[in-house]
Amino acid sequence: MTTPRAPQTPSFDPGLTQQYTGALLRAINKDGTFNVKRRGITRFAESVYTQLVSISWPRFLGLSLLLYLAVNTVFGLIYLMIGPDVLHASERDSGLSDFARAFFFSSQTLTTVGYGSVFPSGLAANLVASIECAFGLAAFAVVTGLIFARFSRPSAKLIFSNRLIVAPYREGTSLQFRIANQRSHVLTELEADMLLMTVETDAGGQPKRNFAELALERRSIFFLALTWTIVHPITEDSPLWGKTREDLERLQAEVLILIKGYDESFSQVVHARYSYRWDEMEWSARFLPVFGVSPAGHLVLDVSRISDFVRV
Repeated sequence: MTTPRAPQTPSFDPGLTQQYTGALLRAINKDGTFNVKRRGITRFAESVYTQLVSISWPRFLGLSLLLYLAVNTVFGLIYLMIGPDVLHASERDSGLSDFARAFFFSSQTLTTVGYGSVFPSGLAANLVASIECAFGLAAFAVVTGLIFARFSRPSAKLIFSNRLIVAPYREGTSLQFRIANQRSHVLTELEADMLLMTVETDAGGQPKRNFAELALERRSIFFLALTWTIVHPITEDSPLWGKTREDLERLQAEVLILIKGYDESFSQVVHARYSYRWDEMEWSARFLPVFGVSPAGHLVLDVSRISDFVRV
């Protein structure tokens, strides 16, 4: 009778998978997004609202402008299809072409401005203008809600040092990076996590990701009023113990950063992600101070110097 084998402890995976094939870039991009391209998603799997709230401001403003121009063009063409004589213009607008007159009348109707220099004539034109006016009221209400949602959406505006440094620490060395808040209000109850991701080849010759948590000297602070230098002591228990620059390059090492804190302005918990690859590490360095005391006794923080370091 054979003895049943005890179940093996699963390897640590934070959710970024261990098995993959082919060349792979960094796991977390510099803007905090994950390096994942999605395919096979149905058209309505993600709502239009969440997409419009989450896209960048240039894309949102560009889409809004394109939609505004498209709607006015469509209604302008409808007015022309009804007939070029259904829109009457005053003498100061007599120099406009038929399409220009229809386009600008559509713009005035859509925004409910109605300067009166162009006005519709006949049942069909007035009916289309009424429909466009109702559409404009609804559309601008939606856009106003989206703009408010984008402005009111909580986010952590943290700035990270450009480099991850290997700095002296007590009797040995440590891995350090520095963060600061780009906004004037204070974040409280901050917590940090660091993960080391390395890539090795398994017995079958396939690359495999390995993840290891990096213990921190201080995992949390009460408030982020100045800067926070997050330190991982490189002791004998550290996955980085004995590793050289060449070792980290061979392992395609990447340090993943997860920060969360409580934003008093939004009364919500906010998150930030960042990462440093092996080629973004500085060896034998230390950070320079970024704040001092003014003659009046105030602490003065220069956020632009958060990445300043010196060789040691």
